[in-house]
Amino acid sequence: MCVNGFFRTALLLLLLILPACSPVASNVEDPGDVNFEERFGIEVVALRTSAAGHMLDFRYRVVDLDKAMLFFREDIKPYVVDQKTGKSLTVPVPAKLGPMRPTGRNPKLGITYWMFFGNPGLIKPGDLITLVVGDYRLENLMIE
Repeated sequence: MCVNGFFRTALLLLLLILPACSPVASNVEDPGDVNFEERFGIEVVALRTSAAGHMLDFRYRVVDLDKAMLFFREDIKPYVVDQKTGKSLTVPVPAKLGPMRPTGRNPKLGITYWMFFGNPGLIKPGDLITLVVGDYRLENLMIE
């Protein structure tokens, strides 16, 4: 097996194993008056580091199809802002795999989807981040 094939296989296995490895929990530090379900059509399921801290794994469940479509548009490039430093982290786009988030699909109500963000060890558990998707900001999300 070539090196690229090995990494692709390892990444796919990681994507299959991660959902079963940790409990599902809400991680909103202090949402204030923001109701993610009403405003964005999603329920935040989990936000944690993975791949030895080199990735952020964002899991969300679709609760309103129309509002949640923003999270699936290919022309929208989501990113995360570290609230402590102001630095931004983007979704990696490996040549053979494409963006490490679902795009161009028809999302289904009640299904949990994922997004990965590259993290060069900047953000750690307990840190607060802001997720930016288009013109929308999901603020004060705490890393598990």
